[in-house]
Amino acid sequence: MNIPSKYIEEAVEQLSSLPGIGKRTALRLVLNLLNRSEIDIERFSSSFTSMKENVKKCSVCGNVSDLIICTICSNPRRNKSQICVVEDIRDVLAIEATESYTGIYHVLGGIISPMDGVGPSDLNIPSLIEKLKTEKISEIIFALSATMEGDTTNYYLYKKISPFSIEITTLSRGVSVGAELQYADELTLSRSLLHRQPFQVL
Repeated sequence: MNIPSKYIEEAVEQLSSLPGIGKRTALRLVLNLLNRSEIDIERFSSSFTSMKENVKKCSVCGNVSDLIICTICSNPRRNKSQICVVEDIRDVLAIEATESYTGIYHVLGGIISPMDGVGPSDLNIPSLIEKLKTEKISEIIFALSATMEGDTTNYYLYKKISPFSIEITTLSRGVSVGAELQYADELTLSRSLLHRQPFQVL
């Protein structure tokens, strides 16, 4: 792609570095931005700078938050004895959209994937185990994607959690095998939560 401006070319390079955005899509977006006012561009760019400077990880669950403790963990109406273990923020958003879960979350920040060089030590697992030692937790729900990596992570967590004699459940297989949790429709995900079942080691 021969772009007659090094500034446009650099902007295209940066946008196309985002997942799911190819060079042609990036060029279309850049040209759209080029036609916007300076005020719009300033607001657009400053939003990302502000996000990077101000968004934190919740000290309790690892979810993204503007405060030290996220709005879910600080909500007195949430069931603090029930923890739903998810891969990342996208899964929190997907489950919250169902409006059928009233517990809290634990965000791992990924799943075990040797092919990608991600091992247990790269995940937010120690703080989960610490919660089980210090807090009254009645149930852990595994809500990871129904993939080989998700199942591997479930099994690893199960081995770590099972000594605590806490109920361990997982989503029912209404979520298709091999599917990413974040792409499940709200009705399917809600039913999978409602009809969750005891986690079994195969």
